[in-house]
Amino acid sequence: MRKRYNIIPLADYVRARIDGRARKLPPKSLIITMDDGHRSNAQLKSLLQEMEMPVTIFLCSGIVGTHRHFWWLHTRSVSEAEACKQMTDAERLEFLLSRDYRPEQEYPDRQALSKSEIEELKPLVDFQAHSVSHPILPACADEKAEREIERCKTDLKRLYGLKIEAFAFPNGDSSEHNIVMTRNAGYRCALTLDTGTNDIDGDLFRLRRIPVSDDASVSELLVKASGFWRRLNWARRLLKQFLPGAESREATAYDTATPKPQATIGA
Repeated sequence: MRKRYNIIPLADYVRARIDGRARKLPPKSLIITMDDGHRSNAQLKSLLQEMEMPVTIFLCSGIVGTHRHFWWLHTRSVSEAEACKQMTDAERLEFLLSRDYRPEQEYPDRQALSKSEIEELKPLVDFQAHSVSHPILPACADEKAEREIERCKTDLKRLYGLKIEAFAFPNGDSSEHNIVMTRNAGYRCALTLDTGTNDIDGDLFRLRRIPVSDDASVSELLVKASGFWRRLNWARRLLKQFLPGAESREATAYDTATPKPQATIGA
């Protein structure tokens, strides 16, 4: 990665944009981010110490430091989790009752980083805000959406002494009103999951990212960061449209060619 990109902290990019120094950023700047604050993130400590690589992890303040659960890990399939994302917030919570999910329940097992793990990672990781409980904000009543955005910031400051300036929208979803709420809460930027790179003139509250799944390969990561991924997907769509069956063979050949890390990349 370092042979191809200049990996910089998210804060450096945002500060340069606000101060009018964006043109002085290194060419091919790359920012590494991860969402949620999963327990497995604690395993990054030795790697980050060795690589000295800046990383931002966005935390759900009502889940980290507790035994509360991430709601989608109580669904029974990817399609069921996706269906929940299309519901209103009240409908989603009602449905999840049938999956033994309660937002405030402390379960026997822990899914998120503990307070001690966050403290250990603080010298190595830039922790920022990702809501309290990870709802789909546009599906929430305004009062709840505002509370999720504002309280996450105050919780992370109060409980961990963190300097919170960035917000990542849960699931990447936001409405115009949610963006206004984020500005009003005093954040300096907000990240979506809209795929793409960011130029020096784009909206700091609609920053794009290049999503990379947990089982993605280094090859896939590099292809996505290069911008070639969108052209590859365009070619796949053409193949699927004009040569039925060809797209699935091409995809299989690509997918079996490669092996695997874990990150969400934004550039």
